[in-house]
Amino acid sequence: MINGNCLLNAIISGTNNITKNKDLVDKLNIFPVPDGDTGTNMSMTMSAALTELKKAEPDLPIGEVASIAASALLRGARGNSGTILSLLFRGFSKGLCDLENATGRDLVNALSIGVDAAYKAVMKPAEGTMLTVSRVAYEKGKIASTISDDPVYVWEEICKGAAEALATTPELLPVLKKAGVVDAGGKGVCLIFEGMMSVFRDGTIIENDGSSESTSADIFDDEFSSVISEFDDDIRFTYCTEYIVGRDKDIVAAPSDLRSYLETIGDCVVVVDDEEIIKVHVHTESPGLALQEALSFGQLLKVKVENMKEQNKTAKSSAAPLKKVKLEPADPTEEIGFVAVAAGSGIKTLFNDLGCLNVVGGGQTMNPSVEDILEAALATPAKNVFVLPNNKNIILAAEQAVNLATDRKIIVLPTRTIPQGLAALLAFNPDLDIMENFALMNKALSNVKSGQITFAARDSEYGGFKIKKNDILAFTNGKLVHKAKDPVKSVVKLVHSMVDKKTSFITIVYGSDITDDEANLAFKQIQSKVSSSVDITLINGQQPLDYFIVSVE
Repeated sequence: MINGNCLLNAIISGTNNITKNKDLVDKLNIFPVPDGDTGTNMSMTMSAALTELKKAEPDLPIGEVASIAASALLRGARGNSGTILSLLFRGFSKGLCDLENATGRDLVNALSIGVDAAYKAVMKPAEGTMLTVSRVAYEKGKIASTISDDPVYVWEEICKGAAEALATTPELLPVLKKAGVVDAGGKGVCLIFEGMMSVFRDGTIIENDGSSESTSADIFDDEFSSVISEFDDDIRFTYCTEYIVGRDKDIVAAPSDLRSYLETIGDCVVVVDDEEIIKVHVHTESPGLALQEALSFGQLLKVKVENMKEQNKTAKSSAAPLKKVKLEPADPTEEIGFVAVAAGSGIKTLFNDLGCLNVVGGGQTMNPSVEDILEAALATPAKNVFVLPNNKNIILAAEQAVNLATDRKIIVLPTRTIPQGLAALLAFNPDLDIMENFALMNKALSNVKSGQITFAARDSEYGGFKIKKNDILAFTNGKLVHKAKDPVKSVVKLVHSMVDKKTSFITIVYGSDITDDEANLAFKQIQSKVSSSVDITLINGQQPLDYFIVSVE
């Protein structure tokens, strides 16, 4: 029989084993861009349980230990791998509920519940992943439990099943076989199960030697500090000006004319229109001129003007404590609110300007936890909070926050990129109800093409390309389309391949490693290659990792 203390020590051992080996797991990631965070996400997720278990009273029943671990894992889950891991342990919690001790059959039953929950949580579960490793481990354990109820024997067979399944992952996913690696998430599961086995069998907790302590959170804190310290220099214009114009049907002037004018007096111009309204966002020194020009198109329905330099002084003076302070819950007094996930001061400001009161720091390689997303949603004073993950590896974690909010409804829009997130916000119509807006914003996602210029983090073969570390890589909607040596030439080529006869708007967001001169050069070259009827906007996003993010509509 396994008691509560034994399970507690086993989870600690499993956590230490994945943490000390997280770099090894990260390196198994086959995607060539800086996205090798599977080991980091699984380590940080398990560490959330470690923190709570160290506070637990001794000699708790095994069901209570499992419950403490499951709750902490869910809230601390990061990325798809961490979220799936949390679901496996939630199954443990349900399967061991109310038990003082556990037999081998109890462990198998608990694992079966977790495997089932993990498969159901993934919209299109793929074999050859950590799902396969977990499932085969359970199946091997189930057979073992019919032979013996000894938990040590059963868990040994579970570990054997996991290892055997891991070895088959390259056969199930050809991309793994081509890269010559096994699945990263599956390897993480094996390490955790093996760490637990060390306690079940020998009573020995695997120690973390501290060789792999840095986390994606550390990276994000460094990025946050560096951009906030230079933020003053990035503000070219003082006033963030937003307004909605009720269109006069007798006025024939095109909204594109308004956009062209605003670009002469400011930057970060966004103009979206339909038959009834024009929504405008601009950074300018002359908000009065921006508003005056709007009156030539109709009546002003809503206006907001904010001094960004004053806001920045407050943000800069309190930057250090802000990243440490927990967001306080706000009463849900408004009908609708928004939360987005983004990295880069310029992109965050843009989401703020478009209505996101709280922007969670994160994105590629910096996946926020379920708790981070939940905290931001609870700090948004709205009865219905739309969450925009803006990254495919954050969607599943965001979905886990839905059931954790009791006083408001969290609605996850499955935005996979920053352009999709911006398009969804711009499509929002305050005159429509929740479900109508959900449908409208989801439709907007299909109308935007997302482009990305980044760099290769490792040598690899991917998407039919032989890639060397530091190659410049161009992606359209997640598909690698070309590689290059120069990010400016690459973004010009990428945009040219993305536009067609239906293209009306192009937005180019440049990152922290691109200078203003390089960005303007890209802008001019793109402008020379597309129709004069296409509106092009250039935004200093200050995002890390991506040289350029491109939106084509």
